[in-house]
Parts: sequence; C-alpha cells; structure tokens
Amino acid sequence: MRLFLVVRHGQSLFNVDNVVNGDPALDRGLSEQGIEEAERLAGQLAALPLDLVAVSPFPRALQTANIALADRDVPHLVDEELGDIRIGELEGGSLEAYRETPAHHNRKERFPGGESLDEAALRYTGAFERLVARDESVTLVVCHEIPVRYLVNGAAGSDDLDGPLHYVANAAPYLFDEGSLRHAIEHIRKLAG
Repeated sequence: MRLFLVVRHGQSLFNVDNVVNGDPALDRGLSEQGIEEAERLAGQLAALPLDLVAVSPFPRALQTANIALADRDVPHLVDEELGDIRIGELEGGSLEAYRETPAHHNRKERFPGGESLDEAALRYTGAFERLVARDESVTLVVCHEIPVRYLVNGAAGSDDLDGPLHYVANAAPYLFDEGSLRHAIEHIRKLAG
C-alpha cells in the first residue's frame, strides 16, 4: 500500500503577524512555535520509512520538512505547483484584507494580479497527480493550509472544498492511501473545473 502524508508547514512568522504571503521569495520562515511544531512532527514520523519528501518552494515548507526529517537522508522534490495561493497585489497585506477581498468569497474570481481559488485548486491537483504517478511507497508532502484542506474535503466527497474541515493545524499529518488521494484529486477537479 502506498501512503502519502500531507502536512501544512509549521507556524510561520507571517502567521504570527497575520500577513498574507503568496511569493516564496518573500517568505520569512518559521516562528519559534513553528520550529517546535516541526520537531513534534519529527517524533510522529520517526518510525515511518520515508522514500520521498515533496515540498512547496516556500522556505517555511522546506524548513518544516527538514526539521521533521531530523538527520534522515530522504530525497527532496520541490514542486512549484504546491506553493501557496498566488495573491498578487495583496502580497504582504493583512489577513483581514485578504478575507475581505471578493476573490476570497468567489472561487472563480482572481485575486488582483493573482489567481483564483479554483485555479489554485486545479494547480494543486496537477502536483498531486504527479506524485501519484511516481512509485515511492511512502511520500511526505509539506505544503500549505489550502491544498491540505482541499484534499481532506475532496477525499470525503464534500460539495465544499472549504468544509467540513476548515482549520488545518500546523505540522499535523493527514494520511492518504493512493486510492483516497486519487479520489480527492478527481473530486477537487469536479468542483473547481
């Protein structure tokens, strides 16, 4: 049985400041709490053999993965398509301003200078399809809250990619086998396509 452990990065400095970030070049990394969360994740993963770690290009995701791996030598795959929502002109703004933007409430509308939530959802499905097409037995994926939320809700067959699971804890693994991951991908495509 092939397994995929999909994880949101540890708490970031931007999370602490309630600032939105969709550009990996501007990422400030993990907070002290985020580092502790990644260390706890290391303990959760310690007995599990990992064949691959796939990460978003954001430093907060890579930092989480590397701390969680401790001293293990596991091949890394950086996939640009696992990155956070491309928020364009909202970059560096407040979380509150992001949530008030029409694009936050209308999945088909693009963030000014960025992408729509549906475009991001389809981007994520492409990244996860590429991982399913590989042959590793156990893959750790470290990305962001929204792709994890979409996968969990998609696997459950929800008609809403944002629910019933909405809050995704930092550095908490969500487990998928190959079948459940494929089902989630199909369902996300159906809702976002």
